[in-house]
Amino acid sequence: MANTKQARKRARQSTARNAQNASQRSRVRTAVKSVRKAIEAGDKKAAMEVLSKATSVIDSIADKKVVHKNTAARNKSRLSAAIKAMA
Repeated sequence: MANTKQARKRARQSTARNAQNASQRSRVRTAVKSVRKAIEAGDKKAAMEVLSKATSVIDSIADKKVVHKNTAARNKSRLSAAIKAMA
């Protein structure tokens, strides 16, 4: 357990930041899932629209360093490649 006043404050901050980051990571996963669902539906135009919204979510989370920038780039790349592969 934290013994100093500073350590107690850092523990409180860490808990709050962890909750915020978990929420942000969940937003990314939901955005990716929505693009995957649009791809499975087979509507390329709708998938492109959902991808553009998901891209902004992924970029904003990467800017906040919740996920690594390379992870964000990989997610975007794979989603766009999946859309391009659609018939």
